[in-house]
Amino acid sequence: MPIISIANLSKTYATGFSALSGVDLAIERGEIFALLGPNGAGKSTLINIVCGIVTPSSGTVTVDGHDIAGNYRAARRAIGLVPQELTTDAFETVWNTVSFSRGLFGLKADPGHIERTLRALSLWDKRDNRLMTLSGGMKRRVLIAKALSHEPRVLFLDEPTAGVDVELRQDMWRLVRDLRGQGVTVILTTHYIEEAEEMADRIGVIRSGRIILVEEKAALMRKLGRKRLTLHLQTPLDALPDDLAGFDLDLAAGGQELVYTYDTKAERTGITGLLTGLSAAGIRFNDLHTEQSSLEDIFVGLVREEARAAE
Repeated sequence: MPIISIANLSKTYATGFSALSGVDLAIERGEIFALLGPNGAGKSTLINIVCGIVTPSSGTVTVDGHDIAGNYRAARRAIGLVPQELTTDAFETVWNTVSFSRGLFGLKADPGHIERTLRALSLWDKRDNRLMTLSGGMKRRVLIAKALSHEPRVLFLDEPTAGVDVELRQDMWRLVRDLRGQGVTVILTTHYIEEAEEMADRIGVIRSGRIILVEEKAALMRKLGRKRLTLHLQTPLDALPDDLAGFDLDLAAGGQELVYTYDTKAERTGITGLLTGLSAAGIRFNDLHTEQSSLEDIFVGLVREEARAAE
């Protein structure tokens, strides 16, 4: 049974703006799920509805078997949320603010759990510091500690590494993997596509309030990924020979490179025929290399394709 089940979820604001429309989504226990989409696609609205911050116009959501409307206390108890904004009490200490967050869920004090959480986030030596003295990256660590203070089974990370340095980003990646190892389900939104490519088990793409794709990351890369073969020519070309018109070729680097794009799932790549055609045309090359499409390439292609279909 999925830990989060979303059915026919919609949200229309009083202004008439439709932020979500007929969203269906199931998130499995213990997975890392990356929700990708351009600005204004509905990512934060979807998260805020699941977390009980925004009221949906229609549809149902259950978290760990609890309906977010009918049994909202149990549903919210299962969730930890790390928002985009750094909202903290500047005059409070790290220890007190994280301990206070645990108490908000009606849980008794557990100094041992708070200590373990702070140590995992490299905050232990900052436990007595007031939040106003921390850097932006450290404040974001505090937000994660607050979200984990009540030992949730689901953790939402809304743009968790926005504006943080590379070292902190990598620390957060390690933390997310550790949480998954402990059985926590992690849902993240991000503009850093490499985060999803690095960590996610499954990818969801949302645009204009609709889920346009949900796929296992590995399967998505195999299904939609393409490869490029780049040949570095001995003599630059001004134009492509007519005999090679049947290949998906482009000239680059002022005619010094010939780029061939092909489908990775095709039975035949066409490379043998291309090389034969080049030889027949007297085109020689010094070197060649291949590269696989990244998740970012796939994401941009999907969004553009959906935009064209909507026109």
